[in-house]
Amino acid sequence: MIHDVDVIVVGMGPGGEDAAGRLAAAGLSVAGVDDRLVGGECPYWGCIPSKMMIRAANLLAEGRRIPGMAGAAAVQPDWAPVARRIRVEATDDWDDKVAVDRFTGKGGRFFRGHGRLTAPGEVTVGDQVLRARRGIVLNPGTEPFVPPIDGLAGTPYWTNREAIEATEVPGSLVVLGGGPVAVELSQVFCRFGARVTVLEDHPRLVPGEEPEAGELLREVFERDGIDVRADAAAASVRHDGAQFIVSLAEGAGEVTAGALLVAAGRRTDLAGLGVGVVGVDEAGHIIPVDDHMRVAPGVWAIGDVAGHGKYTHMSMYQASIVVADILGQPVAPAEYHAVPRVTFTDPEIGAVGLTEAQAREQGITVRTGFAKIPESARGWIHGVGNDGFIKLVADADRGVLVGATSAGPAGGEVLSMLTLAVHARVPVHRLGQMIYAYPTFHGAIQSAVQSLG
Repeated sequence: MIHDVDVIVVGMGPGGEDAAGRLAAAGLSVAGVDDRLVGGECPYWGCIPSKMMIRAANLLAEGRRIPGMAGAAAVQPDWAPVARRIRVEATDDWDDKVAVDRFTGKGGRFFRGHGRLTAPGEVTVGDQVLRARRGIVLNPGTEPFVPPIDGLAGTPYWTNREAIEATEVPGSLVVLGGGPVAVELSQVFCRFGARVTVLEDHPRLVPGEEPEAGELLREVFERDGIDVRADAAAASVRHDGAQFIVSLAEGAGEVTAGALLVAAGRRTDLAGLGVGVVGVDEAGHIIPVDDHMRVAPGVWAIGDVAGHGKYTHMSMYQASIVVADILGQPVAPAEYHAVPRVTFTDPEIGAVGLTEAQAREQGITVRTGFAKIPESARGWIHGVGNDGFIKLVADADRGVLVGATSAGPAGGEVLSMLTLAVHARVPVHRLGQMIYAYPTFHGAIQSAVQSLG
C-alpha cells in the first residue's frame, strides 16, 4: 500500500519523536517509523533508568561516608527497591504506547517496522510504501557494539540493556570498556556489592576526556575496590555454565566473573537504512550533513548518525534546526564549539568544548588553568567524597575559553557556567572580574581562571 505524506521521520528516538510531533502540530502530514520503542534508548535503557541506578548507588556511598563524618553506622545495599523503581516508575513515565498515542494525537501516523530508503523521497516499511512530498528525516539511532572477540558470541553477556534490566546483583562482574557507560555501571554495581573488574584497552579511563579525568576516576575506583586494568584487551571469552573466563591479550592472564558487561561503544547500520539511495557511503559510520542537518535535497539526518556526539541533548538540538528548516523558518546554523557532556560517576565528569590535546592539534596557542576541588572552601567543607578539579583550556591569542572540565560533586551542574562561557566566547578577563558566590563548588572556577595568568 502506498501512503503520501509531507514528511517521513525514520527513527523515533528523542530527536525524531520531537521533530515528528512538532511538524505534525504545525499542520503537516507526518509519518513516524520505528521498529523499536518510541522514545529511543534514552528513556528505556540510557539516560533515565541508568541515572536512577546511579542515584541509588550514590546514596549508598554517602551513607557509608557518614561514619567518618558523624559516627553513624554504615549503610547496607539492597538492590530490590532500585530494580523495582526502574521497572515500575520508569516504564510508567516513559511508555511506548503513550508515546505513540501522543504523536498520533497531534495528527501523525505511526508505522511499526524497519524503515528503509528505497528511492528518492521514498521509504518502505514492510509492505507499506511511504512517499514524502517535502522531506525525510533520518534518526535511526545506534545499537550497542559487540566487538568480535573470540568466543564472545553465544555467551550470556550483558550490554547496557541487560545491565539496566537486571533484577539481581551478580557476585562479580567484568566490564569490557572504559567509556561513560562502562564507568557509570561499573561504579553502580560495585556500590551494590559486586566485585568489579574493568578492562580498558586504552591507557586510561574515559579516554575522550582530559587525562586528569581518567586518572581521577582510576584513583576513586581503586579506592572503592574496583580493579581497573588499563591497556588490557580481551583476547577471548568463554562461559562454563556458571561464570565467564576472559583471557587477556599478550598472555596477560585471565579474569573470571559471574557476569560480563560489554560496554565498548555504539554502532549503526547505514546499509540497512539504505542511505546509498541519496549518495551516502553505506560502509561508513556517519551520515555527512551540512550546518542545517541536510544530507541531500529533501533529506535531513539528526542524532547519533550525524557524527557530532551521541547525546540526547544533541539530537534534540538538531531536531529544532530541522523543524525550522522544513517549515521555512529562520534558524541559526548548527555550531559545535561548545558541546557539553557529562559522565555521571561519583565524582561527576562534566566537560565542554575541546580538551587540551584537541586544542593543540588544531594549532591553538593554549593556556591552561587548574584548581583542585578539595583545596576550595566548599571542597574542604564537603570533606570525604570531595574528589575533583576544574581545568580550563584557553585560546591565548583570542583570550577566550575553548574547553573546560568540571570534575567533582555536582560536576555536571557546575559545568553550566563553563558551557555558557565557551558558547558565548566570554573573554577570560571578564571571567576574572566576576563575583563568585562563596562558598560554592563553582567558586573553584575563579581559582582556575586566576591560574591562567
